[in-house]
Amino acid sequence: MHFTFNIRRKFVQIVMSCITNWELTNLFVGKIYKGPGKNLCTPGLNCYSCPAATLSCPIGALQTVGGTSGFGISLYVSGFLLLLGLLMGRFVCGFLCPFGFFQELLHKLPVTKKKLFHPLIYVKYIVLAVFVLLVPLWGAVFGSQGLPAFCQYICPAGTLEGAVPMLLTHPEIRQAVGILFGWKILVLLGVVAGCTFIYRFFCKALCPLGAIYGLLNPVSMYRVRLAKQRCIDCGICQEICPMDINPARQTASAECIMCGKCIEACPHQALYLGREIKERCC
Repeated sequence: MHFTFNIRRKFVQIVMSCITNWELTNLFVGKIYKGPGKNLCTPGLNCYSCPAATLSCPIGALQTVGGTSGFGISLYVSGFLLLLGLLMGRFVCGFLCPFGFFQELLHKLPVTKKKLFHPLIYVKYIVLAVFVLLVPLWGAVFGSQGLPAFCQYICPAGTLEGAVPMLLTHPEIRQAVGILFGWKILVLLGVVAGCTFIYRFFCKALCPLGAIYGLLNPVSMYRVRLAKQRCIDCGICQEICPMDINPARQTASAECIMCGKCIEACPHQALYLGREIKERCC
């Protein structure tokens, strides 16, 4: 069961990463795809400026529209995120996010593993409120153009997928590199280092997209459920959970990415992924 579920999840992650970044040949020439696919958003975090990207990043789109005078909040992007969140919550993070998959690969490096200092899980909500919503909207209200603050100052996916390939293929861009790019590289290196020690460090501490889906986890249709009469409160699910929660007591936790490890580990099959709350008979 463990092997089957894990293989299925990895397969979905690989397929989604390929669909989201289908134009791989663009990486060698530094050409950004601007076809019809860019009118649509990918569920996960993936930079619009990545030469291989075939879909837009929802966080980038949310900032761009929100930071444009006269447009305010994008109904398409916010509706898209709300729909996905209500349907599946952070299942998107666990299965459909290319940058989440990248973090999991980094965590496989043979170094001593650590746990995130728990209060840091709330930083991502500050990032969402300030850098994704308030700063762009401030520009829309008081100026003609808002600042896409998260993309410009924080997003490690944008640096890795967009800035680095473009710099490698465009000498004229390399000549214009300044302090801001140096800062973004430091952020990227910090996230990469964090992910090697801490499982999905960026997801836990900094990702505004994970914050949005996490807020909707408690009301999402598809999430981890508990068959109470089967649970003996053995604590195995808590020990194995890579997101540092107790799945048996926090089935609606905003941190759960529905990776299924607790479901696989439960010796009494008390946990399961489902669309509606139900009791399983013994």
